[in-house]
Amino acid sequence: MARRGQRQSSARRIVPRNQRRVRDLDNRGIIPVLARAVREVEAAAERGPVMASVRTKFQVVALLVREQRALVKADETSSEAHRAEQLKRLDGVATILAKTAARDTSLLALLAEDAVVSDAARSLKRDMLRTAGVETAPDEAPPTKPALADATTERRVVPQSVISRQLANPFLAPDFASAARSQPRPRRLAGWELLGPLLRSFEYAGSGAPACLALPEPSSLGAPGGLQLMSHQARLVAAAAAGHRTFLLADEPGLGKTAQALLAAKAANAYPLLVVVPNVVKTNWAREAGLWTPNRPSTVIHGNGDTIDGFADIVIVNYDILDRHVDWLGDLGFRGMVVDEAHFIKNKTSQRSQHVLQLSDRIRSRSAHPLLMALTGTPLINDIEDFSAIWQFLGWINDTKPLAELMESLEETGLTPADPGFYPAARSCVVDLGIVRRRKVDVAADLPARRIADLPVELDGEASRSIREAERDLARRLVSRYEGALATRTSGLVIEGIDHDLVRQVATWERKDTTTAKTDQNVFTMMRRIGQAKAGLAADYAAQLARNVGKVVFFAKHVDVMDIAQQTFTKRGIRYSSIRGQQTPASRQQNIDAFVNDPDVSIVVCSLTAAGVGINLQVASNVVLAELSWTDAEQTQAIDRLHRIGQGDPVTAWRIIAAQTIDARIAELIDSKAGLAARALDGSDEEVSSSADVQLEALVALLTDALSASQ
Repeated sequence: MARRGQRQSSARRIVPRNQRRVRDLDNRGIIPVLARAVREVEAAAERGPVMASVRTKFQVVALLVREQRALVKADETSSEAHRAEQLKRLDGVATILAKTAARDTSLLALLAEDAVVSDAARSLKRDMLRTAGVETAPDEAPPTKPALADATTERRVVPQSVISRQLANPFLAPDFASAARSQPRPRRLAGWELLGPLLRSFEYAGSGAPACLALPEPSSLGAPGGLQLMSHQARLVAAAAAGHRTFLLADEPGLGKTAQALLAAKAANAYPLLVVVPNVVKTNWAREAGLWTPNRPSTVIHGNGDTIDGFADIVIVNYDILDRHVDWLGDLGFRGMVVDEAHFIKNKTSQRSQHVLQLSDRIRSRSAHPLLMALTGTPLINDIEDFSAIWQFLGWINDTKPLAELMESLEETGLTPADPGFYPAARSCVVDLGIVRRRKVDVAADLPARRIADLPVELDGEASRSIREAERDLARRLVSRYEGALATRTSGLVIEGIDHDLVRQVATWERKDTTTAKTDQNVFTMMRRIGQAKAGLAADYAAQLARNVGKVVFFAKHVDVMDIAQQTFTKRGIRYSSIRGQQTPASRQQNIDAFVNDPDVSIVVCSLTAAGVGINLQVASNVVLAELSWTDAEQTQAIDRLHRIGQGDPVTAWRIIAAQTIDARIAELIDSKAGLAARALDGSDEEVSSSADVQLEALVALLTDALSASQ
């Protein structure tokens, strides 16, 4: 019986002859050699610092992948299916190379078009080809193009002026003096998960908890060209002059963060300086650089960078085109990097966040003590986790643990996350690394008051009936899902009245469906329709303000709402300018200048997303918010275009609310989230849910109200 079982087992392992032939062919040639080599490279990179021999093997594998792809594509003797299979296998090798390079970004330099191929690399390449059964001439010319055929690399460029700069400085070497400090070995904290407790230390902050790095007193408030700094600005510049090099500058909007960053770079001699900003403020940053650091030429990257000055000290680029320039920016030798509106990188899976983090890693690996500054007046949008990407940019943490300086500080506390005193001590350790948060009420006592005034409006006519019917349809759909879930429940659980856990689950399903499938009526389409219905009323109110009190800023979220407002102003004979996302930087600046400088331009119509950051509109003191944002942070940013240093009048934001609709409930939910940054950074005792989701809570409220009405 045992022998029969063995014969049957052997029979099951018999492979058809034609299949063996395919597998034999698959195990021949260069691809299996490359597959083994790339696994060796990957394993070596996972173990620790990449040695010279591993770097050589990485480069050779990359070169051979490129060459082999070209050969496979040009091979007309093979079937299409065979070529597709070969290319697929090569793509697998390329993917491992890309992942390895992401782990150690210094490897990316080996893929550059002008990367030097050493004699050792050429020798290894010949050996690998011989192993694969391919003979090569000893004087084979090295390849001249990058090896990885990645989709994003096709868009990447190197401006000619940058090449000129590189040629002018052929012997400029990176400063590795102390850039690669060894990570201290954890002692007490070995085995502890620390990132979660570090983040929670801000969530648990009580009243009076430190919110700002201790800053030195400035020796002077003077600035170039006779300009004057406020004391809080000068103190940060003094800290940079004293040697501090990482800052999360989270001052409330309107307290002059741009000037602080430019003068900190000057104090730290952090040139060349890279500044990454939203597109809307590129031109403004160049203007501010000319004002605060006039002896340091700046250049702005547009498109492929054909017009930039490759020798400038300050290079300004927007997030949207960073993917084209990330390669040469990483090699230019920056000694400082500023990320404006740093909450833009809170999603670490996004391409722009990955590029920012890659550049930060590159700068920290090549320069001793670079200046790194994250600027944002609203560091927390929805959740305490929004801190993570900013801390990683600054070099305080990586994906899994605190890095050297923070880890050493945590060890010095003598505490672990199991100790009651760990959380305030850990929070203090992070703050001391460079969190700087000042409130207007504390440092700009002479800044006039700001208030938000809600103006309920009654929608009427067909639009009103349509919106209310849409709300009822959505509520009925939610109730139907709720009742269906109750009917199919198998747990036997019976709850008197409304099952609030199930309500939240149903709202979660609805929100997921809203973001993954197109539906005629959902919370997003309803808010847009409400905005359209309010547009004329909001524009009428803005027109009245303009005639009675002077210049007015009008904010809307959707283009069609802006269009309705502008049509209204045209009918009323009111001159206006407009700031929208599709404008060129030059056109946007012309519209800003027209509103600021022309007394006949009474209103500026602004997009919440395109004009909500980095623009100074303090010539006005009244702002009309025609549509609601989904976050208090976005609303605050818009208001603070007016409520900032230099404003002489009290600022009023007139928020237009559609009464007796979901609009009113969402306004309440937005206000309930307003304390998140205050609680985390300012030590406020206000209780807020750091993970609250306004869209989800709006659906929960709608379903709860509908169920209550039916009982």
